[in-house]
Amino acid sequence: MQIIESPEVYDVVIVGSGAGGGMASKILSEGGLNVAILEAGPMFDPRDDTDRTQLRPPWESPRRGASSYRAFGDFDSAYGGWDIEGEPYTHKAGTEFDWYRSHMVGGRTNHWGRISLRFGPKDFKRKDQDGLGDNWPIGYEDVKPYYDKVDKLIGVFGTKEDFPNEPNGYFLPPPKPRLHELYYIKGANKANVPVIPSRLSILTKKINSKRGVCFYCGQCSRGCMASADFSSGTCLIFPAQEAGNQVKLFTNAMARQVVVDKNGKATGVSYINKDDRQEYVIQGKTIVLAASACSSARILLNSKSSTFPNGLGNGSGTLGRYLHDSTGASRMAFVPDLMNRKMYNEDGTGGMHVYTPWWLDNKKLDFPRGYHLEVWGGLGMPSYGFGFNATELNKYAGGVVGGYGNKLREDVKRFYGATMGISGRGESVPQYDNYCEIDPTVVDEWGIPVLRFHYKWTEHERTQAKHMHETFESIFDAMGAQVLGEKPGEDSDYGLLAPGRIIHEVGTTRMGTDPNTSVVNQYMQLHEADNVFVVDGGPFVSQADKNPTWTILALSWRTSDYILDQINKQNI
Repeated sequence: MQIIESPEVYDVVIVGSGAGGGMASKILSEGGLNVAILEAGPMFDPRDDTDRTQLRPPWESPRRGASSYRAFGDFDSAYGGWDIEGEPYTHKAGTEFDWYRSHMVGGRTNHWGRISLRFGPKDFKRKDQDGLGDNWPIGYEDVKPYYDKVDKLIGVFGTKEDFPNEPNGYFLPPPKPRLHELYYIKGANKANVPVIPSRLSILTKKINSKRGVCFYCGQCSRGCMASADFSSGTCLIFPAQEAGNQVKLFTNAMARQVVVDKNGKATGVSYINKDDRQEYVIQGKTIVLAASACSSARILLNSKSSTFPNGLGNGSGTLGRYLHDSTGASRMAFVPDLMNRKMYNEDGTGGMHVYTPWWLDNKKLDFPRGYHLEVWGGLGMPSYGFGFNATELNKYAGGVVGGYGNKLREDVKRFYGATMGISGRGESVPQYDNYCEIDPTVVDEWGIPVLRFHYKWTEHERTQAKHMHETFESIFDAMGAQVLGEKPGEDSDYGLLAPGRIIHEVGTTRMGTDPNTSVVNQYMQLHEADNVFVVDGGPFVSQADKNPTWTILALSWRTSDYILDQINKQNI
């Protein structure tokens, strides 16, 4: 096949347009560099009526009862999912990992829950706490200035709480708790579980002339026409372009590998144009990978040459290793006090208004890492069906199970808004033997070798999930709720979701000072190629009990400043 080489040489080629890629494109283009972004999916702008799903009623569903190609529903703004036709991945026997991909401008920032938490001082030095894993080569003090910048640039609501290992930031006013959240607060307080206002990157007051303020439609997952919530496209990439910076987007461009010269210096990225199925090479002086932890590892592993026979950046043999995802378990309950609710538009964001940060001392527990609690429920807009088996709840309320017609309609009205849930999201311990590698026999429809996963939870994560369920039940009991379903036991890993299901995968291009045990240095620069950087979740040494996006954004900004400094000094 003929490979078509672009005549233009860009100062920077960025692969991926999500959190890390979007931030890098903004900072580097504002620094005067000519930037190209390769995005594996199509253009997406929720302000464009062609892409908009916000405020569309259920009867506008394009499928009319058929299965949806979007994992979180027809109107969720993220294209893709755990399974994408023509783009498979495989597993080593007896292991499990579900890999979520969202190929589109903005990537997974179009879907995420906007939970915007800083890692705390302890999170960068976990080995010092429990002797497991490794410390990061940087600390909170190195990242704090960039957390501050991200808070101010993007906006996050919350309150200063001085909570242990839950650093304060620059917060916008938080929205008030809704009724189900008031019940959560009531139950948690009785169970001695703390609750504080959530920290979500949703604007509750105006911060600039380009973005609007949340109008509480509760549909953040659909993408915001007012740009009141954070996504990489609307808050980073498009503003950089509109400001006249040199940012060129190449959509439907599936990256294959980083191209290097005979001296091992990166000179560009080869990619398949999904529209004409031709292979191209885009030339760049500096390469920034931000395709997601697993996708960036795949690109590097496929970047084989005489200089790097095992893949670019893999001299240590750790490329793809230490893959880890957040733990996750959930439980629902029926709250009798919330029956027969008056129906009204329950104003709120498309996420929780309160949550519980990790509050216990692991040294007094039988597992090493913590988790936070997320609460959900309320009077959301009805979608397809009822969202729950309304008539079944009669067995908890003294009614008759079953029925149709008027009885079914009455049951729906009685029980609507009377169920709620709690989810735990926790930190797993990174393992060398949890990894992704290139499958030697399978390629995707573009002819690119695919990833093969090897991943198993350890007893640390299973025991943590067991503790989550004990916490769920203690809170529900304290609020007078009836827990639904059977409590999961050891035979089902205590309800622990499969690895990859929380979509927080990190660690495949881990950061470190020793090139023999890590892939990138403290500035996320490849040890083996000084003009190649990784700014997604891959360099994370550990995950923390927090969502990773705010840390990806802060570290990408930090790395971008370093790139500009090194270019000015003519070091790269």
